[in-house]
Amino acid sequence: MSEPVTVRALTGPELEAALDDVARLRITVFRDWPYLYDGSLEYERQYLQTYRDSPGALLVAAFAGGRLVGASTSTPMEDHAEAFAEPLRQIGLPVENILYGAESVLLPAYRGQGLGHRFLDLREDHARALGRRHVAFCSVLRPDDHPMRPAQYRTNDAFWTGRGYRPLPGVMAEFGWKDVGDAAETKKPLQFWIRAI
Repeated sequence: MSEPVTVRALTGPELEAALDDVARLRITVFRDWPYLYDGSLEYERQYLQTYRDSPGALLVAAFAGGRLVGASTSTPMEDHAEAFAEPLRQIGLPVENILYGAESVLLPAYRGQGLGHRFLDLREDHARALGRRHVAFCSVLRPDDHPMRPAQYRTNDAFWTGRGYRPLPGVMAEFGWKDVGDAAETKKPLQFWIRAI
């Protein structure tokens, strides 16, 4: 049985102090389908700089035995990468009303215990505290016939829909990373999901 998990909302210096652990967790969890991310600490430190720089950033951190086993990050939409804000501007959504949930990662041994709900609860509470009207995030799109797709793979769509999130039809972002087994970074299509809070 897994160790008991405590979940904390971290901001400011506490958030910054945890970012190297978040980097290692992202590298581990996102290596699996559907992200297939071949990450490095150097890339992660550059990517996670957003959370150091944004006063409105949030890290929901799940700890077991003092070790980070799950993390959910958010920033005001205008503080995240422009590649994510622009598709929302193009459909007339004011980005200053949106909290962007960049990722939620959780080690497999701790899944199925309600932590995903806790991550979203605290993210949505943070959005309300910042006066945001919407929470949005993106999910990577991969072809159904991708050779690395596991036979028993299930998307998180039912979970997200059950939480009140809906995909924004045709609203996509593109973001690049290096896939496992590839020599170079390639851009991936990402589907926007959103919920009014």
